[in-house]
Amino acid sequence: MKLFRKNIEPSCTYCQRGQQINETDVMCVKHGIVAAEHHCRSFKYDPLKRVPPRPAVLDTAKLKEEDFSL
Repeated sequence: MKLFRKNIEPSCTYCQRGQQINETDVMCVKHGIVAAEHHCRSFKYDPLKRVPPRPAVLDTAKLKEEDFSL
């Protein structure tokens, strides 16, 4: 998933016109308090509000000492 892709799925959570209130609600300039996953035709993407997914945790249990030697 790319952070700055052009065809972003609209969501009030990362709209320029919205301000996140809590985990589930966003205060929208045009529509008042709406659900975070809500969106409208006035959606304007703000990449600075987008939180990328956390990277996968490295599973070191399967590594052996010989994996580190040249």
